[in-house]
Amino acid sequence: MNRFLNDKKLTVVIGAYGSGKSELSVNIALGMRRESPSQNLLLADMDIVNPYYRSSDAAKILSDNNIRLISPAYAGTNVDAPVLGGEMYVIFDDPSYRGVFDIGGEDMGAVILGSLKERFESFDYTLLMAVNCNRPFTSTPEQIAAMSAELEQAAGLKINGYINNTNLLELTTPANVLEGEKMVLEASAVTGIPLVASSMWSSVYDQAVSEGITFAAPEIIKLERTIFYNY
Repeated sequence: MNRFLNDKKLTVVIGAYGSGKSELSVNIALGMRRESPSQNLLLADMDIVNPYYRSSDAAKILSDNNIRLISPAYAGTNVDAPVLGGEMYVIFDDPSYRGVFDIGGEDMGAVILGSLKERFESFDYTLLMAVNCNRPFTSTPEQIAAMSAELEQAAGLKINGYINNTNLLELTTPANVLEGEKMVLEASAVTGIPLVASSMWSSVYDQAVSEGITFAAPEIIKLERTIFYNY
């Protein structure tokens, strides 16, 4: 388990559209399960922006790993009213749980966090921004910095760290990850938000190891594919 996630009760993942935060959120939850086989765990799918590609699509693998999935009653529909059911508050009210919040894309989704600001003020959490430098609006250090500011303003909360999630799905190479790290580090120099991890498919990590490639991020999150497009 990654050190920067290991001591927090709640990990909140935000990001721009197409940043891969839902896949990342599921994998973080699965990592928590590997670290704590008997811990009560949950993943709250709070993405009201994109009803088609979200962590709820990984319901089976979450269930198979005894991770409680919490999602709005309108998950999988086109209804986008940002209304949170009472189950969303379990992580705050039940001390036996640890978990992950998967927050919807860009500032529209981050507004949900603003509605929970009082809960977060005295809570043990970390707010991480997934960055895919191969996506529009986060393809340069300047755009990453601007997106960070937009998300923080919408959420009313400070981003604690960047996760470099730069990828091209199955076409990802170690070079893609390295280029993403370079841009995220340049954005970090402007925003003061540290690069806490780089995430990549396990196969990409294995390739990097075999080629003697090292990464700048202090932690590596090895991902397995759990969410697929339905064509």
